[in-house]
Amino acid sequence: MSLLAEIWLLLLKDLRLEWRQRTALGGLLLYVGGTVYVSYLSFSFRGGAPPAPAWNALFWVILLFAALGAAGRGLAQESAGLRLYYYTVARPEAVILAKIAYNFLLLLALALPALLLYSLLLGNPVQDEPLYVASIALGALSLATSLTLVAGIAARAGQAGGGTLLAVLGLPVLVPVLLLLIKVSKNALDGLARDASQGPIVALLALNLIVVAVSYLLFPFLWRS
Repeated sequence: MSLLAEIWLLLLKDLRLEWRQRTALGGLLLYVGGTVYVSYLSFSFRGGAPPAPAWNALFWVILLFAALGAAGRGLAQESAGLRLYYYTVARPEAVILAKIAYNFLLLLALALPALLLYSLLLGNPVQDEPLYVASIALGALSLATSLTLVAGIAARAGQAGGGTLLAVLGLPVLVPVLLLLIKVSKNALDGLARDASQGPIVALLALNLIVVAVSYLLFPFLWRS
């Protein structure tokens, strides 16, 4: 079986499991919705919507912690027996690439409804909507690629320390990614020419390619450890 076929089958398996365990996805959506609503209440007591820079920064903070919770439900929560079964039926490269694709789709399914609810409750000061939505999609991809490999490392720490290790290792890795994402989204917020966002977008794509390549090369060694 080709690598692409293995990735597709593993991705379909994860999506089917997610559909069967819809309460987990509902819990993540409830977390995002509750966080947005608490933010709305906090600013409504001050008499209105937050300033545009605070609006943008708060939205990315919400997505960051939602991404940490979502990534922790992947490799970090799979049992040793299930990982051993994967080892016998699939290549480790297919496993990590399928997990990246799955986490990307999951984060996108969280981010887009979050943006809609966030805009309804706190207003929408974005002047370039397509660019802002594109930055969210790129952000979901960047968070998925970075956190999936970190989740794989955290999974080797066992059930006791995996979740803590994911947060400890994930936050420093995501700092440069978040800085670039905030810059692109701020440009969309201000309605600047799209040429101003070209450099950060290229840098984000390059970072994603590097992380995917590192995951592809190093995950087999982590898988066998």
